[in-house]
Amino acid sequence: MEIPTKISSEDFRVVVAIDFGTTCSGRNAFLEVFNSFAYSHRINPDVMVHNSFPGQIAPKTNTVLQYDSDWKVNAWGFAALAKEPSRRERRPIDHPPVELFKLHLADMSEEKKPKMPIGLNFRTAITDFLSEMQKLIKETLEKRWPSVTFPQVRFVFTVPAEWAPGTKGILRDCILKANFLATKNATNLEFTSEPEAAAIFCMRVLKEHQLDVGASFMVCDCGGGTVDLTTRKLLAENQLGEITERTGDLCGSTYVDTEFILFLGRRLGIEAVKHFKEKHYGQYQYLIHKFFCQRVKFEFHDDSSTFRPIELDIERFCPALKQCIATNVKEQMEEDEWIIELQFEDIKAMFDPVVDKIIRLIRNQINANREDKCSAIFVVGGFAESPYLITRLKTIFNLEVNVIAVPQNPITAVLRGAVYYGLDKTVVESRVLKYTYGIQISTVWKEGVDPNKRKTPEGRILKFDRLVARGVTAPADKKFSGIYYPVRADQRFINFKIFYTPKQNGYYCDDPEMKLVGEMTISLPNVHLGLKRAVEFGLTFNEEEIRATAWDKEADDVIPAYFNYEDSA
Repeated sequence: MEIPTKISSEDFRVVVAIDFGTTCSGRNAFLEVFNSFAYSHRINPDVMVHNSFPGQIAPKTNTVLQYDSDWKVNAWGFAALAKEPSRRERRPIDHPPVELFKLHLADMSEEKKPKMPIGLNFRTAITDFLSEMQKLIKETLEKRWPSVTFPQVRFVFTVPAEWAPGTKGILRDCILKANFLATKNATNLEFTSEPEAAAIFCMRVLKEHQLDVGASFMVCDCGGGTVDLTTRKLLAENQLGEITERTGDLCGSTYVDTEFILFLGRRLGIEAVKHFKEKHYGQYQYLIHKFFCQRVKFEFHDDSSTFRPIELDIERFCPALKQCIATNVKEQMEEDEWIIELQFEDIKAMFDPVVDKIIRLIRNQINANREDKCSAIFVVGGFAESPYLITRLKTIFNLEVNVIAVPQNPITAVLRGAVYYGLDKTVVESRVLKYTYGIQISTVWKEGVDPNKRKTPEGRILKFDRLVARGVTAPADKKFSGIYYPVRADQRFINFKIFYTPKQNGYYCDDPEMKLVGEMTISLPNVHLGLKRAVEFGLTFNEEEIRATAWDKEADDVIPAYFNYEDSA
């Protein structure tokens, strides 16, 4: 087992938060995956959000890579993606842009994960992108604090709440290979979930709304692909307790983009739009970013009386689309001078399927918290900038919730909250567990009780032993443990396999929905004591990464452990 590299309180000087959120999709969804980072010095804890990436001035950049013919990165971020239409034909690039590779970390079936190009592994793509981020972060920190080195930096990566527990082990390995860490188990790497980071950010604006200790509030993080919700209570000493399970769904702002593309397909032909996307992807992205996002999505209000039709000029924003359109449609478009008018009802129909889903999520979260009245809903994330979304939410919930607000800088709320978490991890007092956790144990097989097919040659049976159930509120300092003994008198090692399930309990470790988190092997001294060597094994959830601890009861000695995560992605 690798000895963790400790970061002492004296060496920890700077916090860098990296928003590593990702989106998930249906088969036809238009997706965006963004990356960003912010930083702060522990002595002067002002949070600075980096706002300059290759090809754009913005607080976030697209998670996209452009490779040459030898699979070397020659562009990344927005610079590898959207391209303004040009009258001159450009030489074809060696490889199309590679994106959505982070979806391989999501908890979804293999057939739903995007295909990687032949010759490129998703782990390599993640590592390559993080390597480019590492260079930019290092350059930025050297300008701010020349004497600070990476071992003196606490890195906080935000991850989606729906990611499986073992995913962080894969991500940690990619972060190591991208030269952020000295060793894989270096302790200057932390993870926090996106809704948790958003809640920490919103905690700082509670007093602006006359909310004090004891107040419960909901955070609705409306990103590009997913919408994540969490309900928290403000506790004494500036801490947060989680009071419901985090929930989420695929209803972020890019699903409004999807509805726009479907609208174009109905007007111009589905095959025409599909061909345009496949053959002219740069222009396709330009159409989304420069026309729809800037002129429609974040300008649309729920007021038909003041609405004016919005013109989409095909020749200006996506001229290559003209080549893909069938003759009968082309004749009509020529009569219309290649202009499509978007009416109020057209745009409303793009928003409503997505917004209705968000409303259902909020309703379910309120219903799950009957004991504490929700005093406020804070909407953050890029979609929080939509006037239509906020108006709909206020119309539906204003009689139940006193405050429905968008904090300042909602698009960077997760980033800023992650920095605050890195500066003071004690801000999180408790978390509500989304899964049931336990270990595989070997016990004596019983006639008439246990299935014959599960009987081992040694007359034993392997079962799931629950340590903690889903829905339990786990204080940051609480250990959930059990006492275990060796199976054989001469046994010198115990291998603990940790499993999780969304169900309240399980019988066997191969039950449906039961998955392996990872495993840890510990040594068993004092062989002369035979079967009487008691070991207390427990899990703590004071961080997003699960911590396992083994206690030799005979020697009264605690062994902290970083178990090996199962490579499930």
